[in-house]
Amino acid sequence: MGIKKFRPVTPTLRFKTTVTGDELTVSKPFKPLTAGKKQHAGRGSGGRISVRRRGSGHKRRYRVIDFKRNKYNIEGTVATIEYDPNRSAYIALVTYKDGEKRYIIAPDRLRVGDTVVSGENVEIKIGNSLPLRRIPPGTSIHNIELQRGKGGQLGRSAGSEAQITAKEGHYCLVKLPSGEIRKIHADCYATIGEVGKKDHANISLGKAGRSRWMNRRPKVRGVAMNPIDHPLGGGEGKSSGGRHPVSPTGKPTKGYKTRKKNKYSNKMIVKRRGK
Repeated sequence: MGIKKFRPVTPTLRFKTTVTGDELTVSKPFKPLTAGKKQHAGRGSGGRISVRRRGSGHKRRYRVIDFKRNKYNIEGTVATIEYDPNRSAYIALVTYKDGEKRYIIAPDRLRVGDTVVSGENVEIKIGNSLPLRRIPPGTSIHNIELQRGKGGQLGRSAGSEAQITAKEGHYCLVKLPSGEIRKIHADCYATIGEVGKKDHANISLGKAGRSRWMNRRPKVRGVAMNPIDHPLGGGEGKSSGGRHPVSPTGKPTKGYKTRKKNKYSNKMIVKRRGK
């Protein structure tokens, strides 16, 4: 895998880069494992915008991913490596010995023809899924469960990698991609290896239109708006807002902690990210 550049035959192609996608084997998904995906343009059940800067974008079809990896002790063979428009990582179509097919997040260095398996006593091998207590400290892992049987929630984006740093009783200390060290129950499952498509972070979109294809709308500064649209809006000429930065609803931002002080999972965080 590498970064592909383009000849600047148009102004935007001068800066556009993309991932070469050498690992990809097919262009169309396995249709029985897809579903329709409705666009909400950032609007909630009341029809009002609850998430700003969303809208338009290309039509997508959702790929049903097996985050639980609960097909235990049955070997599967990687049939294809595919692109998924709903996430930054690639996905792999796995065909199991009983004939069932499932999509999984594609780890780095997983190739077509490789075998993967999930279970208690499986080999420490890229693509295999097993409980944290069975994984040696220092091993790269991804798709980590927070609750046993719920399915992987951590380390699923392109290039993500976590590591087990220590084991204490019923819990393992896991260093997450953000730098946070967190206690996770030793019975929770994780997948060996780091997520592929590591060059995703180095992509340059090249033009605003490519961002619109991805359902991202422009970001407008609050001080450039009218007073009715934002607390920082209005004023004669240029202004810096005249108050501490806030969101459109008036909630302080830029350094203001929004996490609840008495959140139940605070006791599981050993070290905060960025410290």
